[in-house]
Amino acid sequence: MNDRINPPELGKPSGFCHAVAVDPAACERIVFLAGQTALDQDNKIAGDGVVEQFEQALGNLLTALRAAGGQPQDLVSVTIYIVDMDDYKANARKIGAVWRELAGTEYPAMAGIGVTRLWDAEALVEVQAFAAIPKKTS
Repeated sequence: MNDRINPPELGKPSGFCHAVAVDPAACERIVFLAGQTALDQDNKIAGDGVVEQFEQALGNLLTALRAAGGQPQDLVSVTIYIVDMDDYKANARKIGAVWRELAGTEYPAMAGIGVTRLWDAEALVEVQAFAAIPKKTS
């Protein structure tokens, strides 16, 4: 249903996909997922570093996606807002491992954007996404 597109004319992507095409006729619904930080159930930021906070934020996003009837492979676009880009890049391998553990190896179209701060001053990362949930086949 979701066609990952990586043209040979563009550099080989690592940890993202250049484009994702969705057949609207094959979709049950499109889900717009709010930005998620590392807030825990007590509305406190969990995790001291960017890797731990990314894991919590991505987990929160995937929890919302599952509640909407979707799965990680339904993600078609993800934006990651990053307070300290150098720290994020220095931990890119660990963050990639967290992504693969929680969301798998099919990457959506992605963007990483450096910001000066997020809504919660303690938050180091926020993850926002769109998903296309396929129609159930019987």
